[in-house]
Amino acid sequence: MDLMIIVAACLTIAILYATTKMVQRRTLPETKQGPSLPPVVSTVSLLAYVPTLVRSGLPAVIDHLHTKLGSVFTMSLFGLKKVTFLVGPEVTAHFFQGSESEIRQSSIYKVTVPVFGRGVLYDVDLATRSRQISFCIDSVKPMNLRGHVDSMVHEVEDYFAQWGQHGVVDIKHEMGHLILLIANRCLLGKQFRENVFDEEVSTLVHELFENGFHLISLFFPHLPIPPHRRRDKARAKLGEIIHKVVRSRRSSAAGRAAENDDVLQRFMDSKYINGRSMTESEIAGLLVCLMFTAQHTSSSASTWTGACLLSHGGSSYLAAAVEEQKRVMERHGERVDYSVLQEMGTLHCCIKEALRLHPPANLLIRHASKGFSVRTREGDRFDIPKGHTLATCTTVGNRLPYIYKDPHVYDPSRFGPGREEDKVGGKFSYTPFSAGRHACLGKDFAYMQIKVIWTHLLRNFELELISPFPEEEWEKLAPGPRRKVMVSYKRRRLLP
Repeated sequence: MDLMIIVAACLTIAILYATTKMVQRRTLPETKQGPSLPPVVSTVSLLAYVPTLVRSGLPAVIDHLHTKLGSVFTMSLFGLKKVTFLVGPEVTAHFFQGSESEIRQSSIYKVTVPVFGRGVLYDVDLATRSRQISFCIDSVKPMNLRGHVDSMVHEVEDYFAQWGQHGVVDIKHEMGHLILLIANRCLLGKQFRENVFDEEVSTLVHELFENGFHLISLFFPHLPIPPHRRRDKARAKLGEIIHKVVRSRRSSAAGRAAENDDVLQRFMDSKYINGRSMTESEIAGLLVCLMFTAQHTSSSASTWTGACLLSHGGSSYLAAAVEEQKRVMERHGERVDYSVLQEMGTLHCCIKEALRLHPPANLLIRHASKGFSVRTREGDRFDIPKGHTLATCTTVGNRLPYIYKDPHVYDPSRFGPGREEDKVGGKFSYTPFSAGRHACLGKDFAYMQIKVIWTHLLRNFELELISPFPEEEWEKLAPGPRRKVMVSYKRRRLLP
C-alpha cells in the first residue's frame, strides 16, 4: 500500500475539516414550527475527530457524528461548500430515488472519468448517459446472465484444479485473479479469454482499479501524483487492447456474430435513438465500467465472505452453508446451473451479511439541484437547500442498531424467515449496492459469481483462516481487505 496516499488522504480531509467555518450546532426551540436547516458541525468538534479519522477512517467519524447529532447534519467546508450527511432509511429516500434534475450525480462522480474513459457515463450529457446505462442494464439482466453460469463454472473448476491436495494461499489474491478470468470470459467472450487475456491484462486491470479510487481522487482526480500516473498509463494500455478486440470482432461480425454470447457483442449490436452504433471508445469505456463492477466489487465481496465464514464468529454459518451444499447435491448431484444456485438461500444470506458489514463503497455522494425536506425517525423536519453536496455512508447505514440486532456481529440468519431485518426500515435499510435509480448494475452478476466460487470451495475443500481477520482499506472509495488474507486448504469430497 502506498503510504503517501494514506497520508495525503488524511491531510486532505484534515485540512477540509480544519478550515470548516466556525459554526456551533444549532438547536431547535421547542415552540418553533415547520422544518429548519440541519445542525452544523463545529470546527472544534471536527478537529477532535482527527485521531479517529487517522486510526479508523471516515466511516468511524460519521458514525460518531450520527450518534451525537442525529441522522441529518451538515459540514460547512471553507465556508463555501455545504456537505449534508443523510443516515438511515427514513431520510435517504429522495437521495436514492430523486431524478437527475433534483439529485445529480454527474458533477460529483468526475472521479470515474480517468478510469472509465472519456465519452461515457459521467463525461456525457444526461440523455447519452441514460442510453448507455440502458445498454449496460440490458447486457447484465438476469435473463441474459443465465447462460453465463456454465462459463463461470468452467473457469472456477479449471482454476481450482491447479491447487494441490493441501496448501496455503492468499485468498484475496486468488479471488481477484479468478474473478478477473470470469469477468473477461463473460464480458469480452471466450475468444478474448483464450487468445488475448494474459498476465499483462491482469496487471493492467489491477493497476487501474488499485490506483483510481483513492479517497484523495474524489477531491483531486487529476492531481499529478504517482498513483494517478499509474492509473492513466494502465487505462491507456487496456483501452488499446479492448479497441483491437472490437476491431477484430467487427471485421468478422457478419460470419461470427451469432457465435458470440457475451456483453461485448451486445454492446456492438446496441443502437442509440438516432440509430448510431457505439464507437470503439464508448464500448471500451462501458466494458471497463462493468469490469470494475464485476471484478473489483466481486473479488472484495468474495474475500470478505470467506473471511467472515472462516473466522471464529462465522464457524456455525460455515457449517450451515456446507450442510446446504450436501442437501443440494443430494437433489442435483454435481450439477450447478442458474436454477440450482437459486436454491442456495443459506449461502446467499452469508454473502449478503458480508456485504452489509463490508459494502463495496463506504460513501455515496450526490448534489442537490433542488431543495427538499426530510423527516427523521424522531419526527424532526429539516430543509436541505439547493446547492448542498449530499452524502450517505453505507457502512453506518447498514449497521443501525434499531434495524439490525447486534449490528457489528456477523449473523446471516438476520435475513432469514421470521427476522428479515433488512426490511424493517423499508427498502433503503440495506444499501451495500446503493439503491433506487442508481442501484449497482452488476448486483445480480456479482451474487452469481460469488455463489459459483463458494459452491465449489465448500464442496471440495476444508478451509481455515490462518491470518488475523483483515482490516478495511478505509482510505479508498471502494475499500477491500487490507493486506493478505491467508487461508489453508485441504481437498475433500463432500459426498462419497
